[in-house]
Amino acid sequence: MTVYQVGDIVRMKKAHPCGCSEWEILRVGIDFRLKCMGCGHQIMIPRKLVEKNTRELKHPGE
Repeated sequence: MTVYQVGDIVRMKKAHPCGCSEWEILRVGIDFRLKCMGCGHQIMIPRKLVEKNTRELKHPGE
């Protein structure tokens, strides 16, 4: 099981309309709050969708 933490960067399968596919995790729980690294747009998305659509997970400082 993957451990998600606040501050991690997630690369998703589909890109945001701005063209960026990397998101910063701002909140972890049943729902995640993600911020687009390209345009700064924030979304709330269910945990299941994040786990299903994650391609890569980067921890800060690694």
